[in-house]
Amino acid sequence: MPRRVAAHTKARASVLAALTATVLATTGTPALAAPDPGRPMNRAFERAAEQFGVPRDLLAAVGYGETRLDDHSGRPSQANGYGVMHLASNPTNRTLERAAALTGEPLADLRADTGANILGGAAVLRGYADKLGLDARDRDDINAWYPAVARYSGSQGPAAALYADTVYTFLADGLDVVAPDGERVSVTGRPVSPHKGSLDTAELRTQSPDYPSALWVPADPNNFATGRSAAVDKVIIHVTQGSYAGSISWFQNPTAEVSAHYVVRSSDGQITQMVRDSDTAYHARSANASALGIEHEGFIDDPTWFTDAMYRSSAALTAHLCDRYGIPKDRAHIIGHSEAPGNDHTDPGPNWDWTRYMQLVGGATGGGSTPDGRSFTAYATQRSGSTGAQVTAVQQLLNEQGQAAGAADGVFGPATEAAVTAYQTAHGLAADGVVGPGTWTALLSAGATATLQEGASGEGVKRLQRALTAALGSTVGIDGSFGPATTTAVRSYQTSRGLTADGIVGTGTWTALQAGR
Repeated sequence: MPRRVAAHTKARASVLAALTATVLATTGTPALAAPDPGRPMNRAFERAAEQFGVPRDLLAAVGYGETRLDDHSGRPSQANGYGVMHLASNPTNRTLERAAALTGEPLADLRADTGANILGGAAVLRGYADKLGLDARDRDDINAWYPAVARYSGSQGPAAALYADTVYTFLADGLDVVAPDGERVSVTGRPVSPHKGSLDTAELRTQSPDYPSALWVPADPNNFATGRSAAVDKVIIHVTQGSYAGSISWFQNPTAEVSAHYVVRSSDGQITQMVRDSDTAYHARSANASALGIEHEGFIDDPTWFTDAMYRSSAALTAHLCDRYGIPKDRAHIIGHSEAPGNDHTDPGPNWDWTRYMQLVGGATGGGSTPDGRSFTAYATQRSGSTGAQVTAVQQLLNEQGQAAGAADGVFGPATEAAVTAYQTAHGLAADGVVGPGTWTALLSAGATATLQEGASGEGVKRLQRALTAALGSTVGIDGSFGPATTTAVRSYQTSRGLTADGIVGTGTWTALQAGR
């Protein structure tokens, strides 16, 4: 590409009109963080940006889009990408090796050390900018980096543009997020008008041939088989172990030999179809011939990727597929990758909320409870006139706390309202007689305050998980086992409430929960 074309093309329509959706930058991620005196990730972004002349905010936006700033302890993604910047090492995308050549950093450090990984990502982006002919003045214009960001995706055409559009949405909307270690990383929102050059986003508006609400970006022919050898009788739920755009790119990589029919984005539920329903995607071994595969952006060990928008969008797709192909809407026919015969995968993992998902597929709108009658995927506001299982739970909890809510009959009448008001008054809550997030949190967390941390189990952990679900407004798996997902939720709660984000539930965290904070 001629040097000035990348920076000065006339195709500068506002990215806000061209982008496929508004990204909810803080979905599932705390907006506030306790101060981090070390600021290692921020310092790494700043050093790398200065050394290679890459805008710091652009670098952070690429990292967030790839991994949400989580290095996953050096474990590779499905595309064999590593670290916060997802430096890849596969037959068609060798950004890991390119970063080693440009920085002199050992491959092992680029895979496992966050500072080295960010430096490597900056080096690769600068290398692409140089090949595109961006001079110093161009590099000062964040809009001129669009083609370099697209190349960083490891793909071409619509998939590359989709990737770059996502990054520029982060730049437009801004970011205020918390990395897994509790460090706050921010990107200031700004007007953006990227210089897209030959990357025509009009191609991205192509509709799916089978599901009109989705985009259509075809997988490489090497990654699926034309036609089917069996009738479609099931839907299989997957998690990408990578980003949305990165997974789309991977399915376009002829060496991948994997694909799925659909990919769903975390932030807003956008869907891209990559294999026709009538063709056989390579996603579940022996089940491929009779299954439709849906990939969901994220990682199985991080529940923050599984947003309400993703659940609802995916469930609508699954309901459509079931209706179209006569698939029963039950757990025998809508299964996880781990449940498919002959598979050794673990996705969608323990953080996937099957109760909620199946209710959405079936058209139900309420949160589903487990047999204990108090564990729900979401805690809706209850007030005078409300009825149902969650009112019953409120009544039981109030009676246990010495408030006379009357019979636990699931009807929010005058006795229940009076008991709620009395409880709120006694615990310093707004005494409005309405059970909103604060009152739910206080009620659900009431009880013993023994210190809990990863590895703990039992009813105390269940009580904690229920309270966190109410306080955070997002589902925390209520299984009585304090695993990595619960640790992440605890840290999110502690960070957003100005507590020490150590993932340990001691007196301070219990006190905050029981005060309905």
